[in-house]
Amino acid sequence: MDEERLPHGSTNATRRDAGVVTKRYRGPDAERRQRVEVSALRNLAGTFPVPALLHEEAGRIDTAHVAGRPGQDLLEVAPDAVLHSVGRAAARLHCSDSKAFAAGGELGPAVPGAVPVHGDFGPQNLLLDPEPFEVTAVVDWEFAHLGDGVLDLAWAEWIVRTHHPHLVRSLPRLFDGYGAEPAWDRRKAAMVARCEWALAFVTRWDPDEESARSTWRDRLTATLAFAP
Repeated sequence: MDEERLPHGSTNATRRDAGVVTKRYRGPDAERRQRVEVSALRNLAGTFPVPALLHEEAGRIDTAHVAGRPGQDLLEVAPDAVLHSVGRAAARLHCSDSKAFAAGGELGPAVPGAVPVHGDFGPQNLLLDPEPFEVTAVVDWEFAHLGDGVLDLAWAEWIVRTHHPHLVRSLPRLFDGYGAEPAWDRRKAAMVARCEWALAFVTRWDPDEESARSTWRDRLTATLAFAP
């Protein structure tokens, strides 16, 4: 198969060739983000649906290609089913063994109350079997850590509110799949904090690049205006 650029990646260059997905890390903290992703993939292997890590070297990892379509591509087809699966995946992740997830020290200490967090969670980073919309893999673990699981749910909600606002009516299915609906003020605070982080991240990446900063300033303003 000819090399193919994979969709929905904004931080790094990710391509697939002959059943192998190659990810090259770019931008601030690239070395640390790679270490985090490698640790998450290793620690979750066999207990949570992640791609198999095949090879790693400076600035690059290779993982096995996993069949499935990005959840964000399927949202317009079956938003209720996709968001229910996203919620179920978040619940399964947050119930994973925190000590096993944190083994090696790259993902933070297993402090009381902290759960495994993906850090960039949502339909854009889930692969699904289009029928019956079961998750085949969760990808892009470079922001994984132990923390408050509300971040993952809030960011999945943010993806819908920002990129698919006409599907907000389907968000209850996300929480149905998760088995709980965190309070709105917690979810909004997590969305705002993540947008502020993204604005700082792109500023660190290239202080002279106004386009990316403008995009995230606009997104932050829009997020501040979100209402339940």
